[in-house]
Amino acid sequence: MSILQTIEEKLAKMPAPIRLKDLIRNIRAARTAADERAVIQKECALIRNNFREEDNTYRCRNVAKLLYIHMLGFPAHFGQLECLKLIAMPKYTDKRIGYLGITLLLDERHDVHLLMTNSMKNDMNHTNQYIVGQALCCLGGVCSTEMSRDLAGEIEKLLKTSNAYIKKKAALCALRVVRKVPDLMEMFIPAARPLLNDKSHGVQLTAVALITEMCELSPDTLHHFRKVCMVPQLVRVLKNLIMSGYSPEHDVSGVSDPFLQVKILRLLRILGKGDPDSSEAMNDILAQVATNTETSKNVGNAILYETVLTIMDIKSESGLRVLAVNILGRFLLNNDKNIRYVALNTLLKTVSADLNAVQRHRSTIVDCLRDPDISIKKRAVELCFALVNGTNIRSMVKELIFFLDKSDPEFKGYASSNIFLACERHSPNKRWHIDTMMRVLTAAGNYVPDDSVSSLIQMISVSNTLHPYIVQKLFQAISKNYTQQPLCQVAAWCIGEYGDVLLSGDVEEDEPVQVRTYYMNKLDLDQLKSQSYDPSQGQSFQVTEAEVCNLLEKMLQSTSLNQVTKEYVLQAILKLSTRFTSSQEQIQTILTPFSMSLDMELQQRSVEFFALSRSYDHMRSGLLERMPPMENKNKDIEINTNGEVLEETENGDQLLNDNQSSIAPTSESNGILDLLGGGLGGSSPVITPINNKQDSSSAGGIMDLLGLDIGSGDMQEPALGAPVVQPAMPEINLMDGLLGGPVQTNNQSSLNLLGGTMNDNALSIPPITAYERNGIKVEFKFEKDNSNPSVVNITLHATNSTSNLVSSFIFQAAVPKTFQLQLMSPSGDTIPGGNAGEVTQLIKVANPQKQPLRMRYKLSYSSNGMPFNDQGEVSNFPQSIYS
Repeated sequence: MSILQTIEEKLAKMPAPIRLKDLIRNIRAARTAADERAVIQKECALIRNNFREEDNTYRCRNVAKLLYIHMLGFPAHFGQLECLKLIAMPKYTDKRIGYLGITLLLDERHDVHLLMTNSMKNDMNHTNQYIVGQALCCLGGVCSTEMSRDLAGEIEKLLKTSNAYIKKKAALCALRVVRKVPDLMEMFIPAARPLLNDKSHGVQLTAVALITEMCELSPDTLHHFRKVCMVPQLVRVLKNLIMSGYSPEHDVSGVSDPFLQVKILRLLRILGKGDPDSSEAMNDILAQVATNTETSKNVGNAILYETVLTIMDIKSESGLRVLAVNILGRFLLNNDKNIRYVALNTLLKTVSADLNAVQRHRSTIVDCLRDPDISIKKRAVELCFALVNGTNIRSMVKELIFFLDKSDPEFKGYASSNIFLACERHSPNKRWHIDTMMRVLTAAGNYVPDDSVSSLIQMISVSNTLHPYIVQKLFQAISKNYTQQPLCQVAAWCIGEYGDVLLSGDVEEDEPVQVRTYYMNKLDLDQLKSQSYDPSQGQSFQVTEAEVCNLLEKMLQSTSLNQVTKEYVLQAILKLSTRFTSSQEQIQTILTPFSMSLDMELQQRSVEFFALSRSYDHMRSGLLERMPPMENKNKDIEINTNGEVLEETENGDQLLNDNQSSIAPTSESNGILDLLGGGLGGSSPVITPINNKQDSSSAGGIMDLLGLDIGSGDMQEPALGAPVVQPAMPEINLMDGLLGGPVQTNNQSSLNLLGGTMNDNALSIPPITAYERNGIKVEFKFEKDNSNPSVVNITLHATNSTSNLVSSFIFQAAVPKTFQLQLMSPSGDTIPGGNAGEVTQLIKVANPQKQPLRMRYKLSYSSNGMPFNDQGEVSNFPQSIYS
């Protein structure tokens, strides 16, 4: 008996595999997941056995069952080769299952797909259009770069056939090939344009999709289609769609083929963007689509949406843009939330193109702020802020504050910060600006960003005429509620600075605090009883120092206020010690517990105040005087003609270049840091050249060196930044150098002070080594200035004993406020290795009071590609420089 006969007998004895519908019935009959797995595992074992026996009779049935098992999420990779065998079979039913299996089980990452290229090429040349269609669909789903290059020629031939069924599938397959291999794009350009003239909407749709993809991928192709007048051809097709009568084959809710219309509009948008001629050619058809499309159904809204996008992207006429914005305005009145969201999102992009047209729908946009849908509210509030200008600032901010009152916490931070920005840009006057910001502080509560607090404080400081009104309004606000951190911070700062104005009641508008009526929720019951308060009729009485101190004390004792807010309050009490005359004992009583506080910052401020009161009480009024108007921190950095950066520090001092030799005057009120800092206390205005290669942020690094956060001229105030945290000092030695009084100078005398020449015959003063580390040595050499005996010229000599080149060398310095310092431009920023060269820099120090000099420095450089930063203090200056 032959082997072939033996195999045939075995196959005859094997039972026929069950059909697909029987397998589905068995799987659905399983009661548990375990039973389902058992049925599938058993069937997979039978399928494997059939595959091993090379059973061609039931291969199609087994692969179909395997694909169903794959759809259920079970492994079916062992059927990949069987799918390749099926597409090589002559029957259409076998090829259909084979191509479906390849689409589901294979992708371009599997090497197996390379084996089917020849079979697919043969099928593309088949006489049966459905077999050709199966091959094209499979290629469009799984083609790789290699397959694209091998079969691109066959696809191009199929694009030129007369069969619409094959052409539309070939166009989609060409689209996939262009995405995978853009180099093959030129092959399909000649064949793509004739497809638009086909009567089949399916061919037109795929042709538009193919041309759109090629235009997006290649600017040269886009220019080609513009050159061959593609726009008039598309306009003609779109016009035929609009004007055509009812066609049951293409009608969707009364609209003729909306899918093709949307595709054409999208391609017109690409062709018309940035091209005036193409835009002019499509203006009329866009207006026709916008006016004739039915809006009662979603298909019409989809076409109108694409029309609006096209109008806004191309160089369209102004009237057409207004029409597009009006369409979006109608969308806002639609009951469908998705359409309203799309309209808001599109209007937000349109604002920059045609603000006036969008402004006409402002009331409808504001109504969207009350929508319960959170996505719509988010887009509406963004659009409202985009619409704010100097004309509508009052009405828009009123609506936005109303929204802020009712909004969820997630909106409060965003809305409050943007209201602040809008008011800063478009405020009609300072009075309205301040009223609005205080209203936002109350509405947003603890969700107000920290930078908004600093911005409000800065603006209040420059509004001199409104100080009485502001401080009384803020005092009223925190009397009602002092649980909101930002409001309390601003109020505490203002009460500390302008507490004397609060007591005077000198305000031109509104009812002053001292004649208002207090109610039960504003004061303690004991305080009301002591003033014979009648709750039924109310009683007016004047605000006293005790009331202000009592309120601040409550804030300090409150558990709802955080540490930063209490620092503001404690600072306000320190300031009030110079504003109030009859509350000194109460202030000391309030501050005493905080001298033993566990919080270091509160303890330090309290201890420093008592040290100031005991030892230097005669200077307290000068040190705690009002802060001068603050400059805006957000000033832009100016670029000098010589390439150096001129940057303003937060307190208004400037980092100057070597062409500016003025030294800023020092005031006695700035001595608070000398008194309380423990080290240098503060720094005189630092005059240092900025290297072109240096980061712009490093100009302020000397302030970081000193541990200072300077918000304005009165440097002890923590209004615009975090307070200075330093350990409490048992002794304050630096005051011994300040008892001689403030330095009296002005800009002209400063110029004279440092304008003298070097003294060639100066007395010999021994040099000192200021810094020596890592091979870098900085030496100071001294000479007296003949033109001014209080000025000493220090020449810095920096050398490098290492073998590596040192680059980006920068030296910065600061001295106490009783001195004045100027750093001239260095000779360079590169120090050769092996002591082969040096960098020199002249430092001029004015010491009119002949005090011992101490200098803090910060230097930075790069060596062998590594950056180095160091800082320290020099105090061993020769005594002869003081004489």
